[in-house]
Amino acid sequence: MSHDVIGQDASAGQPTDWRSYGPSPLPKILRGALGAFAEHGYQATSIRELATAAELSVPGLYHHYQSKQEILVSLLEIVYTELLDRSRAALASGGDDPLARFDASVESLLRFHMFRRAEAFVASTELRSLIPENRSRCVALRDEQQEILATTICDARKVYDTVTEHAGDAARALSTMCVGVATWYREDGPLSPDEIVKRYLGFARGLIGAAGQG
Repeated sequence: MSHDVIGQDASAGQPTDWRSYGPSPLPKILRGALGAFAEHGYQATSIRELATAAELSVPGLYHHYQSKQEILVSLLEIVYTELLDRSRAALASGGDDPLARFDASVESLLRFHMFRRAEAFVASTELRSLIPENRSRCVALRDEQQEILATTICDARKVYDTVTEHAGDAARALSTMCVGVATWYREDGPLSPDEIVKRYLGFARGLIGAAGQG
């Protein structure tokens, strides 16, 4: 069995610029699967439909992936890895300033859910379709990204006593807020990405008790 070659951004570690988004790093088969899963859902998508989306025969598809489940977990692992790599790069860009690190982590989540909408949608809705072993691998990646955000809140509290002591709960609330952006953001909408980031960072600072700090 020979898998597609993963895009360079996904396999080479942290992006050189976590704010910049080009084409998806997904290889062709997984790009086709992403579209099918986003439109029809995992359960309603057949192997034949996945092969058609990839412009392959069914035997040709099986040459790369052994099952529909393997296609889904490969897709989700790349999505979560890109998100995590961008989060790490954003965190590093904040230097030693805890609020700069917090702002960058939130901004990275926001931009991912603006510019990787289909990926974010499938990743959030189709975790349930993974078998336990595969789900645990993807959840571990998601949880690592979540821990980055929680850690920035804990670090900010060491400097600013107004910051909430409930870092885990606050991180989950912020993640939910950022994920929600994928459901309504449009490139031709009334607000630019930078305007959305500025507005939502205000919400985020207020949620953790850091409004007006820094």
